[in-house]
Amino acid sequence: MAMLLNEACATLERSVCERVSPLLTDLYQFTMAYAYWRAGRHNEPAVFELFFRDNPFGGGFSLFAGLSDCLLFLRNFRFKKEDVEYLRSVLPSDTDPDFFTYLKELDCSAVSVSAVSEGTVVFARVPLLEVSGPLAIVQLLETSLLCLVNYASLVCTNAARFRLAAGPKRRLLEMGLRRAQGPDGGLTASRYTYIGGFDLTSNALAGRLFGIPVAGTMAHSYVTSFSSLEEVWPQTLVPSRGGDPIDLISLAKGWLGRVCQLLGTKPQRVREGELAAFLSYAIAYPQNFLPVIDSYSVSCSGLPCFCAVALALCELQYEPLGIRLDSGDLCRQSVEVRRVFRECNNHFTVPAFESFIIVCTNSVSEQSLVELNKRDNEIDAVGVGTHLVTCTSHPSLGCVYKLVEVRGCPRMKLSEDPEKSTLPGRKAIYRLLDTEGHPQMDLICLSEETAPKVGVSLNCYPLGLDKGVQSVTPAQVTTLRSDVFFHGEITLPLSSASDSRIYAQTSLQALYPHHKKLQEPENYTVAISEKIHSLVSDIRKGNSKGSNFLHSN
Repeated sequence: MAMLLNEACATLERSVCERVSPLLTDLYQFTMAYAYWRAGRHNEPAVFELFFRDNPFGGGFSLFAGLSDCLLFLRNFRFKKEDVEYLRSVLPSDTDPDFFTYLKELDCSAVSVSAVSEGTVVFARVPLLEVSGPLAIVQLLETSLLCLVNYASLVCTNAARFRLAAGPKRRLLEMGLRRAQGPDGGLTASRYTYIGGFDLTSNALAGRLFGIPVAGTMAHSYVTSFSSLEEVWPQTLVPSRGGDPIDLISLAKGWLGRVCQLLGTKPQRVREGELAAFLSYAIAYPQNFLPVIDSYSVSCSGLPCFCAVALALCELQYEPLGIRLDSGDLCRQSVEVRRVFRECNNHFTVPAFESFIIVCTNSVSEQSLVELNKRDNEIDAVGVGTHLVTCTSHPSLGCVYKLVEVRGCPRMKLSEDPEKSTLPGRKAIYRLLDTEGHPQMDLICLSEETAPKVGVSLNCYPLGLDKGVQSVTPAQVTTLRSDVFFHGEITLPLSSASDSRIYAQTSLQALYPHHKKLQEPENYTVAISEKIHSLVSDIRKGNSKGSNFLHSN
C-alpha cells in the first residue's frame, strides 16, 4: 500500500511539474523582480496573503482547494536554462545580465507557507495562504499560486453546492471533460469536484492521476452505429457459472416477444439496430450492462430492448446494472422505467430488476437538481458536465494575493474602493465554535496577539458590518492555518483526493444549515481583532511605522 501511495504521489508531482513551470506567470512579475533586484531589495523579508473578497454563486461559503498543487509547485520551483534564455529575449535589452544569473540560481529554499487545510469551509476576506520569504521570489509566486487556487476552489465549491442540491444519497458523476476549458481545466475539475462531493468521474486520466473512481458505458453513437442483428459478433455468451456458449440473440429475441406482450408494445416499432447494439455490448460486458435507452424512443424501443437483453443476461446468471436517460422529462421517464422494472420482476420473477439503477444526464444544473427533488422521480444517479466544470453562474472566484508586510513593517493597500483595501500585518486566523461544535465566527488577529481563550470574552470588529465593536465568548477555539512549507520542504503529508474529500464533507457538515442555503444564506461572521482595527486606523492616518506621507515644504 505504501508503495502504491508513493507511486501516486510521484505521478501527481510529475503532472504538476509538467503543467506548472515558473514561467506560468505574468510578465510584470519579472519586471518587478528585476526592479527589486536592481534596487538591492530582492532579499528583503516580505509576507503576502491570498484570499477572496466575496463568496461565490451568491452562497454563504467556499471550499479551499488547490493546496497540494501549490506545495508541489513550490518544491519544484526552479528556472531551466531555456526559461532564462527566453526571459532574456523578452525583457528590455538593457536588463543587467547578472539578473539572469540570479534567476538561474533561484528556488524556494527561503520560502515558508502557512495555509488552511485543503477541503476546509472558508469565507470571504479570510487569508487562506500566507507566503513569506525574500521579496522578489514571493512576488514571483503570485500569479502561479492564484492560478492553482482560484479555479480549484471555485469548482470544488460548485461541486459542494451540487451535492447539497442533490441530497446525500443520490450518486453524482462528473462528466465535464469535453466541455472544460482545455485539458488542464478538465483534469482540475475532475479532481476538485470529487473533493467537493461528487462520487465518480468519466475522466480516465484523472482516475489514474488522482485515484478517483471512474465510470462510463456507452454513447448514442454506439447505439446508432448498429442497424441489424447480423452486425452482432460474437453471437454467443458463456453462462456466468460456466457451461456451453448460449446464442444470446435467440435468447433475447424470445424475451423481447414476452416483454412486448407484457407492456403492450408493438414489436414492429422496436429498432433492430438498438437491440443489436445492446446485445453486442452485453456480450462484451455482461456484468457492466448499462446502456443509454433514448437514442430513438424510450417506451417503444429502448426500454423493451433493455428489458429483453437484461432478462437474457439474468437467465445466464449475470447481473446487469441499469439504464441511462439523456433527454426528455427525466423525472417522468424515470418513474415509468421503474414501473416497468417492477412489472417485469412481478411477472417474470427476476429480483435483479428491483435493484437496477437509473442514471440521468442532460445539461443538469444546480437549479434542475433542486427542481428534481421537488418532483416524484426514481433517479439513482446524475451525470453533470457543462454547468459543473464551467461554473456557469460564477466563472471566477476572484482570489487576490496582497503584500501585508515588508522588513517587519505592516503594509496595507489603501483604495478609493473600500472593498479593495487590505488588512495589514502578519496574522493568525482562529475559528470560534459554539458549544455544539458549529463554526460561529472566524477571527483575524495579528500574529503576535495572544490566541483567544475558551470562555473568555473578547471584543472584535465584524467585517462588512457597520455595527462597531462586538463582544463574543468562544466555547471552542481552533487555529485555522498551519505551517505546510518551510525553507523549501513540504512539512505535512500531502492529502490524497479521497482524504481531502472526506475532510471537506466533515467540514461542511459542521456548518449550520442557514449558512449552507443555496439561495439567500445567512452571512457568516468574519471579524478582526481590536489591534488590527487600531492598526488600520493608524495607517489610514499615516501614524504607523513605515507609512509616512511625502510632505512638501
